[in-house]
Order: sequence, then structure tokens, then C-alpha cells
Amino acid sequence: MSDHTSESPRPERAPGASGAAEPSGVSGASEVSEPATTPAKARPDDGSGAPPTGAGPQEPGGPGVPQPRSTAPQPSTPGPPEPPRVPAYAQQVRPAQPNPWGQTKQTPSEISRLRPVTPAAIPGATLWAVLATGLLSALLLGEGIGLNLLVVALPAVLAAYFAARATARRLRPWTAVWAVGGLALLVVPALRDAGWPSFLAIVSAFALGSLALHGSRSWLGIFLGSLGLLTSVAEALGWGARGVRDRMSGSRGRWGVAFRSTVVAVVLLVVFGALFASADAAFADVLGSLIPDVSVGDGPWRFFLGALGLVGALAAAYTAAAPVRWDGLTVRPGKARGRLEWALPLVVLNLLFAAFLAIQLTVLLGGYDKVMAETDLSYSEYAREGFWQLLWATLLTLLVIALALRWAPRGGARDRTLVRGVLGTLCLLTLVVVASALRRMDLYVDAYGLTRLRISVAAVELWLGVVLVLIMAAGVFGAKLLPRAVAASAAVGVLAFGLISPDGLIAEQNVERYHRSDHSIDIEYLSGLSADAVPALDTLPEPLRSCALEKIQRTLRDSDEPWYATSWGEARARDILGDRDPAFSARDCRGLGAGENGSEREGVDDSYDPYDPY
Repeated sequence: MSDHTSESPRPERAPGASGAAEPSGVSGASEVSEPATTPAKARPDDGSGAPPTGAGPQEPGGPGVPQPRSTAPQPSTPGPPEPPRVPAYAQQVRPAQPNPWGQTKQTPSEISRLRPVTPAAIPGATLWAVLATGLLSALLLGEGIGLNLLVVALPAVLAAYFAARATARRLRPWTAVWAVGGLALLVVPALRDAGWPSFLAIVSAFALGSLALHGSRSWLGIFLGSLGLLTSVAEALGWGARGVRDRMSGSRGRWGVAFRSTVVAVVLLVVFGALFASADAAFADVLGSLIPDVSVGDGPWRFFLGALGLVGALAAAYTAAAPVRWDGLTVRPGKARGRLEWALPLVVLNLLFAAFLAIQLTVLLGGYDKVMAETDLSYSEYAREGFWQLLWATLLTLLVIALALRWAPRGGARDRTLVRGVLGTLCLLTLVVVASALRRMDLYVDAYGLTRLRISVAAVELWLGVVLVLIMAAGVFGAKLLPRAVAASAAVGVLAFGLISPDGLIAEQNVERYHRSDHSIDIEYLSGLSADAVPALDTLPEPLRSCALEKIQRTLRDSDEPWYATSWGEARARDILGDRDPAFSARDCRGLGAGENGSEREGVDDSYDPYDPY
């Protein structure tokens, strides 16, 4: 059979470009001019089975003589004549255009690329630890935050440990540092009654726990690794569901025995515990303090807490078995600049810092009275306005250092010496700025007293100084550990901030300031502090003592939290206050907010401090 019947029609080359592909006696123009049905009518099939004449080799003919087409064995009429073939230069393969309506090939996500390990089935010990975390969360976290948060975190840590051990993952030193630091931060809610340092400690503990599971090292890895636990929630749920399904299908008998045994044990405890509690009041009191108070109305809230604890522990275990390698995400360094282009702006900035610090030294030696007379500012206004500007100057300096390192020259040893010299000088001058800002805050506190905002920003300024010291050390010893050192310093700062009891320190400073000088005391502000301030406020003379403690004592009386949701600061305040009623009513305390025993702004025109709304 000829080529025309065995292959589908295809484009034909244009005349003159076909070369040896066509017989010499047949031209492209003759095929186009001949009707397609003529050969079928001229040579019908005779039924002999012999191939038709047109199926054999083409015989030479005249230039305009068309060659007949084969009609056997196709009963249908052949298609239209073939068009001229496409030239060779036009036969280039073009990329296929994507079909917006069709199914496209799914590419793996960036998280899948950074998490190359697929964990095996969830270990049995991990599964039991996850279930214990969910159960403890539902039972203990409903009444408040205290020691119960640390109790709930322990089985979650065990779940992550069992999952990591199943994948032969080794415990590294920095992993242990992050894990121990996270557990230490959870001690703050157990010790302090104030909610704001406890909140900082809980958030920092979550970040350190996530870092312990991922093990990041770079700047971007530390930042994303502290939040990376959230990316494992969806995959962890599927991982846990598959593990439960496999165990249920493979050991139905053992699970049934465990379920029946648990039900029988619970029934026995409830029955005999109720009998013993009704028989002895002391035993009933002990039992009531140990067992959480679970009611039907708290069911949805406790179910949510249990689900939250279970999902969190499951995500931690999945991350421990298959961590995301956030260090795989890299940021390309900036284009290296020339020495003059890079160093000139920084040298000018160093000179500006040096001039400012020289004036500060002159003020320190000459005294503040001369500055007050020349600037028409009060003692407290000078300190207040200067602190906030210096705080912003410190933050902007750290940003300048980060950008300067990105575009620093990297040609050789001389460039490294230049970078270390210029940036080291800037860090050293900024440290002096930090010291000046802290000194101004000390003057500010001496004039107005200590508040929550003032102690918070002072702590931030102090931590920025620590970061500058770490940057200078990295310039000498290398920057390999700098990201982890900065993260560790932040965690240590949050832990120390919670352990020193900010509310207690605020009350202690204001009471001491009142006793040692003629300064007034803001009773209205101090009465809004937490129970951590009770030991210091209890030393005030009457009627200031009763007025300062009235609101705190009322709050303690209205709260009925169990032992595991009560902080040590609250328990100590209860012991100090006892069952005594305040000696003065609220009506007698109204005049203590101003005048002789009142406002901390006595003799100052600015009765409202816009920098400190707290």
C-alpha cells in the first residue's frame, strides 16, 4: 500500500524546497489542480485483490500528468489534497502554552522541599503523650494560667522526644538550650500574678520550643523557625489520624480491653471517692482541691482547650520527626560597594555620634542646672524628651549596621579590616548613646516615678545594648553564632523581666521614693497593679495603705481559682492581707489622688504625660 494510505496527511514542503523528497516528474502544482475524486471514479476496484496501479512505484510522466491515488481497500473518499510543506526554518518547536482551564501538573510546595523527610507511622508512646496533653489541657487550663501550663507542656515535650527518637534524630546542644529555656519561661506564669510579663513569657516559650524542633542557625531560619510550628498543623493531623486508624485496625481486641479497663477504673474511683468524701470532711476538702471543677456549662470551652492542646502536641511531635529546614531559604548578599562609597557615609555618621557624645560629656561635667537655664526646660522634661529620641537612634543604628553589612566591600583582608573598624566604632559610640538614654530614664523615673511603660522601654533599651555588644564580639570572633546568640539574649531578657516581678518593682520604687523624700505618690495608679505589688504597698502608712490595697484585695476575694491556676505572687498576697478589711472606704480615698498625699506631678505644669498612658 502506498504512503498516502498508510500515513495521515501531513503538510508538504513548498515547491522548490522539497528537494529529493518528490519524484522528478510530479510537481506540487499538478496535485493541487487535480480534483481528489477523479482517481476513484477512473479506476474502480475490480475485486481481483491485486494492488491498484496507483499503489506501485510512480512511473515517469509528463510535467502536468497527475498520478492516480489508490482507492483499495478504503471505501471512503480520500481527503483534500495536501498543502505545500512548511519550510525547514519554520519547523521550530514552540513551547506549549499553558491551558488555564485544564489540569496542570502540581509542583511541590516550598515547605515540601524544605521538609524532605516523610515520617513513619506515629509511635505508640508519642500517641499516648499527645492524648495526655489534650486531656490535661481540657481539665487544667479552664480556670486560669499558673503552674498548670508547665504541667501541660511536659507531656507535649515527651511526645516530641519520642517522635524524634523514632527517627534516630540526635539531641544537639542548641536544641537542649532552646528546650530548657522554653520550659524555664513557663515558670513565670507560675510565679507572677501580673498578666503582661506572663504573656511575654508564654509567647517566648512557644518561639523557643519551635526553634528546638527545627534547629535553625541563620537569621532567616531563626525568624521563621520560631513560627514554623504553625506550618505543621495540617500535616500533623493527617499523620495522627493515620496512626490511630492503623492501630485500631490492627489491634481491635487490645484497644477494647484497654477501653473497658479504663471505664471500670473510673467508675470505681467515682463511687468510692464519693463515699469517702461524704464520710470525712478533711478528705473531701483535699479531694476537692485536687480534682478540677468541671461543669456542663464549661463543656464547649474545655473541649476547645483540649483540642488545642492535642493539636499543639501533635504538631510538635510531627515537627520533631520531620523538621522543616528553614536554613535552606537563603538571602543573597547585596552588591559589594567600593571602599569610598561604602565608608564615607558611615564615617560621617560616626563623627556626628562623637560630637553628640562630647556635648553629653560636657553636660555631665558641668551639671544639669546650666542646661536647664539655657534650654528653658524643666528637669523632668529634659530627661523625658531625650530618652525617646535616643531609643529611636539606637534602633535606627542597628538598621544601618544591618544594611552596611549587606553592601560591605568583600575584596580581601583590607576590606575586612575597614568594615570591622568603621562598624566597630559605630557600635561603641552607640553603646554610649544607650548609656545616656538609660541615664535620662533614671532622671525621668526619679522625677515622676516608675510605671509599666517606663520599665518596659528601659528593658528594651538595655537589651539593645546587649545586642550591640554581641555584634562587636561577632566582629572579633566570627558571626556564625550571632543569630542564635541574639535570640538567646532576647529569651534571657524576657525570663529575667518576669522573674524580677515588674509590678512589685514598680510599687517598691514608688514607695521608697515616697519615704525618702518629699515626693508624692500616685495611689490611684498603684492600686491598679497586680497582687505582686502587695508586699511593697503593705508598708505604706494609713490611709495610703488601705486605699492602695482595696482594689487588689477585692479582686482576690472575688477569685476562686484552684491551686494549679494560682500564682505564687497571688498566694503570697493572700497570706499578707489575710481576712482583714481595708481600714478606709473608697469615699475616704478620693482626695488622695492629688495634693499633699496624691499626684506624682505636684508642682509640675504638665498634669498629663503623653509618653506614658499607663
